[in-house]
Amino acid sequence: MPSGIRPTQQRVRKALFDILGDMQGLSFLELFAGSAAVGFEAKSYGAKEVFLVENNSLCLETIRKNISSLGDSGYQVIGLDAGAAIKKLNREGKLFDIIFVDAPYHKGKIGEESLSKRTLQIISAYDILAELGFVVIQHFKKDILPDALGDLHLFRQSQYGDTSLSFYRKREV
Repeated sequence: MPSGIRPTQQRVRKALFDILGDMQGLSFLELFAGSAAVGFEAKSYGAKEVFLVENNSLCLETIRKNISSLGDSGYQVIGLDAGAAIKKLNREGKLFDIIFVDAPYHKGKIGEESLSKRTLQIISAYDILAELGFVVIQHFKKDILPDALGDLHLFRQSQYGDTSLSFYRKREV
């Protein structure tokens, strides 16, 4: 894995998939994929299709090599930044059952707004979440995310050391 990448810790991944459970037949989107460990694990839990979004060329090369060595289909790799990828997926009419966001913790912060929060805003604006789907944001525990944003609302939060997982879904009508 290229230097400077912070892969999701094993205990956080275990907790995430303990919460999500069986993913048989679901569509999964990993934004800021890095090593794509979470996306690969989603596939092992039964995800039908896994989209991996990453704009770092060294990470992309590693992800593609790993997919090739697995000899597995059902992966789509998108070499764009998260915002551009969300807009592209929206134009294509894609909807995802689970969207996992693991933005760099201390990069891209403008004032008090983290990259995680900005990504959540874009997801809300471009509606790529299936009606009964979830958005999971992995973020630094001191980054405060909103209780609601557009039609998304926070329904669960868990903390693991310096890492928090915040779960959002669409408001029930």
